[in-house]
Amino acid sequence: MSDDHVKLNGVVVDSLRDGFRVRLENNQEVNAKLSGKLRKNKIQVLLGDKVEVAFSPYDLTHGFITFRNERGRRKTEED
Repeated sequence: MSDDHVKLNGVVVDSLRDGFRVRLENNQEVNAKLSGKLRKNKIQVLLGDKVEVAFSPYDLTHGFITFRNERGRRKTEED
């Protein structure tokens, strides 16, 4: 991703057929797909993960997940 992208943090709240639904820090929900490097390295993104989403300055309703922080995941009984 180049430097002209807008980057915001959020939490994955839903899994869609072709991407994810992410709730940003400002409580806005947007659609996001995995960036090429996450797909290439087979990085799994799960519900509850904190992620960084990059947006084009021309369309702030669709973004690409560029980073996953697994510390945002909630602990379950299995963990």
